[in-house]
Amino acid sequence: MPRVLVTGSARGIGLELIKALAARGDQAIAVCRRSNADLDRHAAKVITGIDVSDPATITGLTRQIGDLELDRVIHNAGILETETLGESGWAESIRRQFEVNALGPLRVIHALLPLLTKGSQIGIVSSRVGSLADNSSGGHYGYRMSKAAVNMAGVNLAHDLRSRGIAVLLLHPGYVRTGMTGGRGDKDAATAARELVELMDRLGMAQTGTFWHAEGYALPW
Repeated sequence: MPRVLVTGSARGIGLELIKALAARGDQAIAVCRRSNADLDRHAAKVITGIDVSDPATITGLTRQIGDLELDRVIHNAGILETETLGESGWAESIRRQFEVNALGPLRVIHALLPLLTKGSQIGIVSSRVGSLADNSSGGHYGYRMSKAAVNMAGVNLAHDLRSRGIAVLLLHPGYVRTGMTGGRGDKDAATAARELVELMDRLGMAQTGTFWHAEGYALPW
């Protein structure tokens, strides 16, 4: 039974990832700040009180998970804020998004590395808005910049972990109807989650360090 840990799992894509994994018999470990009845019902284990922007709570994560080996880690936790350059608080907003979206995955992966072995996978839920080649509209400085940064972090990790046989995949779920998007999007969270799980099943070391749309095609940096 594969053991899969998902961050940001209390709602949206993260919750649907837990449901999709549990439905096919995987041991789904949910990591979040606060749980809920829906998550408790589907996850094999729920670890609460984890804020990926707070190093102290990451220490709590390692303590609660113990020495469980992990087959897959899906880092889904993220935030989106809308700031206007020069408006009051714009720099602080960008900094918050970097803490969660770019540094958060590195904190979690660093803490969990001892639990990953040859054949394990790391999936980082990114966004194509972090693609320099695909930026046709501007705006959303903090979100775009933090996602571009986590893409670079993922490529670095892929290089560092290649010798250990651990694949690192950057994943774009698509434009998904969640609270983050205000309910707008082309697909629901359950569809996006299913696509992401099936995509990771198909990808491995040959694709480590690459950027993928959930629907199965590679994306430009």
